[in-house]
Amino acid sequence: MLKKRLLSALWGIPLLVTVIWFGEPWFTIVFCGWGLLAAFEFYRLVAAVKVPPLTTFGLTWTALLIIGPHFGYLAPYLFTSAVILPLIWLVFRPQKEQAFARWAWTVAGLLYIGWLLSYMVSLRGLEAGRSWAFLGLFTTFAADTAAYFVGRAWGKHRLAPLVSPNKTWEGAVAGVLGSIIAALILVRLVNLPLSYGQAVFLGLLASIFGQFGDLAKSLFKRNMGVKDSGKLVPGHGGALDRLDSVLFAGVVVYYYALAFNSGWLDWLA
Repeated sequence: MLKKRLLSALWGIPLLVTVIWFGEPWFTIVFCGWGLLAAFEFYRLVAAVKVPPLTTFGLTWTALLIIGPHFGYLAPYLFTSAVILPLIWLVFRPQKEQAFARWAWTVAGLLYIGWLLSYMVSLRGLEAGRSWAFLGLFTTFAADTAAYFVGRAWGKHRLAPLVSPNKTWEGAVAGVLGSIIAALILVRLVNLPLSYGQAVFLGLLASIFGQFGDLAKSLFKRNMGVKDSGKLVPGHGGALDRLDSVLFAGVVVYYYALAFNSGWLDWLA
């Protein structure tokens, strides 16, 4: 398993660095593609054990929401249409049983993946977006890596046994420390004018929210009765398994960047 994880990282990290560095349109294309794979896994798992969602609609609006930041003032209309249109479609369908459950799972998937992942596209579009994207993604990866290895080696106290029995408090603390250390290093490498206090605070937030994202995905998989969302990435699972932390961490890093640019975090300088 460890060998497979390392091999996946050898091709995945250079690809990610490349798309972050060169930016648009490649950044949005890659993240939209990965988001669609994750959404397809989501709907496939739901259809297998719950009720059949509107997969085609869900995948279409997942893509539209991810690229939504490029639409400017139209983005809120995408969000509204994602909620209303599938209900209108189901009203006119002859099969009325479980219609609301189908709608709920369809909207849940496109908002969970499409809407949350759109924050990464928005983050890359900010001033100094390249640096913020590097910081947001790699502090999250550092947290995941530290939590994984420390949890496997020394983890004894279960963090959330009813959701994810393998996660431990030792791993969670290591994840926070790993994210903070990565933030302190990366702010210098990517030339962001964050103070040490601001970097520590960002690393703390990215790790905490990223780990909650991981637990949320684990809760979903437990409800679906599966271990991994798929087998796309050897040693890691499916596309959704590699997005779980990023979905939550990307949101908090985006708003952190806005707060920093507005001067609201000067008290940490």
